[in-house]
Amino acid sequence: MRVIGLTGSIGMGKSTTAAMFRDLGIPVYDADAAVHDLYDQGGAAVEPVGEAFPGVVKDGRVDREELRKRVLGQPDELKRLNAIVHPLVGRDRVGFFKAAEEQGADMVVLDVPLLYETGGDANVEAVVVVSAPPEMQRERVLARPGMTPERLDAILAQQMADAEKRVRAHYVVDTGRGLEAAREQVAAIVADLRNAKAP
Repeated sequence: MRVIGLTGSIGMGKSTTAAMFRDLGIPVYDADAAVHDLYDQGGAAVEPVGEAFPGVVKDGRVDREELRKRVLGQPDELKRLNAIVHPLVGRDRVGFFKAAEEQGADMVVLDVPLLYETGGDANVEAVVVVSAPPEMQRERVLARPGMTPERLDAILAQQMADAEKRVRAHYVVDTGRGLEAAREQVAAIVADLRNAKAP
């Protein structure tokens, strides 16, 4: 079973691209959704995160906005948070792999926003980077509720530059050319991987 990494900076269309892989019958592991579940009521991260960052747990779940304020622009605090969350996500991912194997999947996609930044690219066979022109990226992100140019810049400062991701990628999906073009790119990538032409 081939393990493919899917990544891209904020606003590049990664979630939409992940759905295109799912539409082709490929299991996709969404790391963000896994973290969301871990932070929700009854989630395994609620207690340890609450202990490490007093005041961020409200009504039995981690308040992601409050937590974001505590770690944004604070590398040491972010490192402390990652040390709690990453092992929990890893355990969750093991279950995903097992289920995919039982279904007879020939490949899986790991949708990980900070794949390069966390060194996760070492654990996948090939990396697909989702990209778009910078002006389109900013327009998409600034249209989100509560987003400001300052907050976007702070998020981008924590992410590897898109240009570097593109250079390091095995495949690039350019979402700036529209949905149909992106679907064609995804289908071509899947065909290439199934033909064992992947790096």
